[in-house]
Order: sequence, then structure tokens, then C-alpha cells
Amino acid sequence: MGIIRKDFRYKVIKNFLSKKELELGSYYFHLKHKRNLTEFDTMQNNNGDSMFYADCFSETILINKLKLMEKETGLKLLPTYSYTRMYTYNAELKPHTDRPSCEISATVKWDSDGTKWPIRINNKNIEMQNGDAVIYLGCEDNHSRDNFKGDFHLQTFLHYVDSNGPYKEYIFDKRNRKESPEI
Repeated sequence: MGIIRKDFRYKVIKNFLSKKELELGSYYFHLKHKRNLTEFDTMQNNNGDSMFYADCFSETILINKLKLMEKETGLKLLPTYSYTRMYTYNAELKPHTDRPSCEISATVKWDSDGTKWPIRINNKNIEMQNGDAVIYLGCEDNHSRDNFKGDFHLQTFLHYVDSNGPYKEYIFDKRNRKESPEI
């Protein structure tokens, strides 16, 4: 397995989502995107991408996958937040690193229209299948995607911090504990 940062910088986890999780999540977020009237990502583009910070379903996945994330990273982790985005034509994920709440991150692919759209981590393209995740160091490693030329691509980001690391105070993204799930 190894320990992230010590033994590896990123890792692909095949079938991170079960078939049932994949089916339910895909249906759920497609409906949420179709019914979206207010949650558009206008900071990065204006092409109609839906974005959902700390949605209840994705927060459930965040907590449910905590033990698996700990096993795969070799670290004791604290959950911070989830972020789901329905990318649409011409979306772009510009090269960046993330804020402290994203110390250990996983990008999880729900589904797409079939257009290949790899994530790039430290200049290496990584293709994902539906249900796969890529675990990476969100605050340290540059990550991006080129302009998307398909109709839709559905992705959830799960963010954690090392419980013994410098960002441990970011548990649940410093949200009010009454609004945060129990662990």
C-alpha cells in the first residue's frame, strides 16, 4: 500500500465506488443538475457547469469512504468537505493547487458522455473509468484538465486532512459542527 507523500504522490483506485453507489449517485446528480437554478460555477467559467459544495449525498460518500482513504493513503484522516461538479462543453480546470482543506484529495468519476477527459497531475495525464478515483496531494501537486469537448462529465472531489498534520483544524472545512456529519 505505502504512505502518500512518502511512497507515492498519487494513486488510481479502480472501482472506488460500488456499482450501486455509482448508479444512485449518477442518477441523483443528473437530476440535481437538471433542476439547478442557483448553483453555477461562475468563478471559473460561464458555460452552465453545476457545482455543489457539501451536498448531503456526496458528504455521505465522504464519510463512507474515510476508512478506504485511510487504508490507501496510510494516514489517519479527518474529512473536510465534498464538492461535486457537472462539467459541460468547454469547461476547463485550470492548473492549480488547492487550499489547506484539500491536503489529501480524491477525484471520483461518476459518469460522462464518453468523451475522454483525463485529469493531469504534475503534467501526467490520468484516464479514469466510471467509479474510479485518483487520490492525490491537493495542496502540493498541480492538477488540471484541458478544455472539455463533450456534453457532460460528472465528478466529485472528496477532501481530507492528515489528523497529525498541519491542517487538522480544517476538519469539516471549519463548518459549524451541527451542520457536519458525524464520524
